[in-house]
Amino acid sequence: MFQSFEVTSTPQFGHERVMALRAAFDALAIDAFLVPRADEFQGEYVPAYAERLAWLSGFTGSAGIALVTRSQAIVFVDGRYTTQLLDQVDTSVFSGGDLVGEPPHQWLGKHGPKGMRLGIDPWLHSGAEVRRLEKALAEIGGALVLLPHNPLDRLWTDRPEAPLGAVTIQTVAQAGVLASEKIGAIATHLVEKNCAALLVTDPSSIAWIFNIRGNDVPHTPHPLARAIIHAGGRAELFLDNRKTDIEAEAYLAQLCTQLSPADLADRLAAVSANGARVMVDPDLASQALTDIIRNAGGEVVEGSDPAKLPRARKNQAELNGSAAAHLQDGAAMVAFLHWLETRKPATVSEIAAAERLEAIRAEVGQAMQNPLKDLSFDTISGAGEHGAIIHYRVTTESDRLLQAGELYLIDSGAQYINGTTDITRTVAIGAVPEEQRRFFTLVLKGMIAISMARFPVGTRGCDLDPLARIALWNAGADYAHGTGHGVGSFLSVHEGPQRISRMSMQELLPGMILSNEPGYYRPGSFGIRIENLVYVRDAEPVDGGDLDMLGFETLTFCPIDRSLIIAELLTHDELHWLNDYHLRTREALMPLIHDAEVRAWLENATLPLVH
Repeated sequence: MFQSFEVTSTPQFGHERVMALRAAFDALAIDAFLVPRADEFQGEYVPAYAERLAWLSGFTGSAGIALVTRSQAIVFVDGRYTTQLLDQVDTSVFSGGDLVGEPPHQWLGKHGPKGMRLGIDPWLHSGAEVRRLEKALAEIGGALVLLPHNPLDRLWTDRPEAPLGAVTIQTVAQAGVLASEKIGAIATHLVEKNCAALLVTDPSSIAWIFNIRGNDVPHTPHPLARAIIHAGGRAELFLDNRKTDIEAEAYLAQLCTQLSPADLADRLAAVSANGARVMVDPDLASQALTDIIRNAGGEVVEGSDPAKLPRARKNQAELNGSAAAHLQDGAAMVAFLHWLETRKPATVSEIAAAERLEAIRAEVGQAMQNPLKDLSFDTISGAGEHGAIIHYRVTTESDRLLQAGELYLIDSGAQYINGTTDITRTVAIGAVPEEQRRFFTLVLKGMIAISMARFPVGTRGCDLDPLARIALWNAGADYAHGTGHGVGSFLSVHEGPQRISRMSMQELLPGMILSNEPGYYRPGSFGIRIENLVYVRDAEPVDGGDLDMLGFETLTFCPIDRSLIIAELLTHDELHWLNDYHLRTREALMPLIHDAEVRAWLENATLPLVH
């Protein structure tokens, strides 16, 4: 199994560990210390040795940062994790902060004591974040202290070793473009920007540029590595050779010089000598790395990672692979939903359901000769009130049975060599209250609105986000998360820069894959989310229109629970979309399903609805 349900956090030690951290403040000449979720690669999913925030506080969410002062300990999280935070930390030690509305740098500017000296580990914070912190501290007469070591690492005596996941090669049939061509395009970009070299610090960019994948972190198949790409086209890859076998080393030898990660600082300093201009992404590169460039006499040229946008804009091979992966995943989801519907209420637990879905994905992958490589994130399997916890992670302590008369939300995804999936379905366990059906239908209206949207070139994610919320807004409701995130190609399930959210200024471009997942959550009662993945298709003319318009093509095919839909609340166009979607789902998945009972279930689950 790829997912563990054991309780791994230790909130009972929160007080002891916070006090031990504070005891180190005087020797370090600081008044406070920041503990981010991110590791030195600024990743969302981090290896066990980098789970510092979880070790200190007990909070295991994928986004957060703790500020520990001499008198307070605050964990800043976004709206997805406010309920989870209260469940996981010792609230007598930690309070909650708003990572979006008032992140640490803003909190410091408003509430930090005069003259505060804030310590950070410069390997765990980007240059952009450091500037924000420095500005906030300057306003209160304070100072940012870049520490020579991380005090938590000295307290964490049983800290795991760094991972050594094996590196594999993505063929050009899977990647669509040769790695040599990608390196060449980046070199051309450097020449245009008058830069000597690019420092690549994002492991997903490393994976995409070199057409390799790794197994260093849970659920995201990129290797923890960095690279320097020179304007002349030469590349140096800082990747531990214990991760590469003979085949991988021979492949990489054609593209780059493979060096030890321990050589990075010296090589970066050498490249930066004599005023060389080195491009870095300030949102991705740690402050420690940019300091190496400056201290060696180089000039830091800030620019967006040139792999980020082409990685987000999937080529045809990647789109074809993703479509095939989603059909396979849809067949697995149908088998799972059939299994779930044939169980009696109060006989299946949240963990048992998640385990069964993973097992079915593995079985279908074996049958289709496209193995399940991993989950793309820990499955969110929430019944009743647990569905209201946006990123609920079931454990052996919280696990409970799916009871009659309640909603069950399952948000899950898979990693296949040809694509990454992410799907959420909310289903009824027996008959549920009419109010829950009404909110389900309102959420569905938002999902359909995004699916049907046509929009001009230049449209950003923030421009479309309200379409998913209008039905809920009209009912006096909303949801505390974005409507959609980018998704990689056998890479991270949360990929930038594309998003559909109130804050996303990124233009939506053809080839970008995004999730479409509005929701509604009533704390302590129930939660609803419906999620498909879509990609931006090329602009096409509209009959009678003046402009070519972009739109979305749906990748995910799986029935939406018809028993939860109040058809009278749907417009004619919405109902037409739903019935057409179910028809396409039946036609796409039926050839992949051979069990007669499952086929009959799919037939019934995709019947048209009428007003």
